[in-house]
Amino acid sequence: MPDARSRSCWKRSPPKMTNPVTTGYDRSMSTVHMNEKEVAANFAGVLEKIRNGVEVIVVQDHRPVAVIRAPLPERRLLSESIALAEARGTTAILDEGFMKDVEEGIAERSKPWNPPSWK
Repeated sequence: MPDARSRSCWKRSPPKMTNPVTTGYDRSMSTVHMNEKEVAANFAGVLEKIRNGVEVIVVQDHRPVAVIRAPLPERRLLSESIALAEARGTTAILDEGFMKDVEEGIAERSKPWNPPSWK
């Protein structure tokens, strides 16, 4: 009787995703640990996994030495978003307090962080 670890059902590949960022996929659910030889032997396959939202942790002697994952999506400035909306002919109307709310949010995030001391 073959060993249970050799059965193909134990070697499931992660689900394919066309765009993990826009589908709201939780990346922490899909992590693969591989050693250097495995990564080098099939680098194209590793890149395909990453494109499908999988995070690859490269290990050496059972210790992580590198993490390979897709980059975070680029973010758009508010001014760019407004210009894009205007170029598309949007009919959206921003209320009077919108800019004030944006400025308050920027100011709040611009304050220096003062973590509590551990006395």
